Amino acid sequence: MTALNRVPSFMARAGTASALTIAAVGGSIVVPGFAPDASAATLATKALKIAASKKGSPYQWGATGPRRFDCSGLTLYSFKKAGKRLPRTAAQQYNKTRHISSRSRRAGDLVFFHSGSYVYHVGIYAGGGKIWHAPKTGDVVRLQKIWTRSVWYGRVS
Repeated sequence: MTALNRVPSFMARAGTASALTIAAVGGSIVVPGFAPDASAATLATKALKIAASKKGSPYQWGATGPRRFDCSGLTLYSFKKAGKRLPRTAAQQYNKTRHISSRSRRAGDLVFFHSGSYVYHVGIYAGGGKIWHAPKTGDVVRLQKIWTRSVWYGRVS
């Protein structure tokens, strides 16, 4: 029997309905040995929630919070509060992440906008093709649909 076929006794007792209820309300089930990236997922989830909590904060070039942000300032702040230090700029952050495909992206991954090899913007993937980001001068931190295919994804670990 492989590890994937075994169900821990606490889950067998809890039953399928409980697991489905947990999933339906946005919870998660932690099963030892099943998620080698569990700590990265927890970090990413925390950072995503922190970024979302900054909804409506004004954009200010060079700002790293806690009340104003630029794009990389928001990602730096969110991951720092979640327990991980990132470099300051979007390009530096891209170079410090594990690069992943769009098919592998998960909520909490970083989304890097680029023109050729130049990375010019970053946000935190929220799922459903949307990101939390600090867009530009005169705007505020907000959830927005990804508007271009010229993006790369990176996972913070």
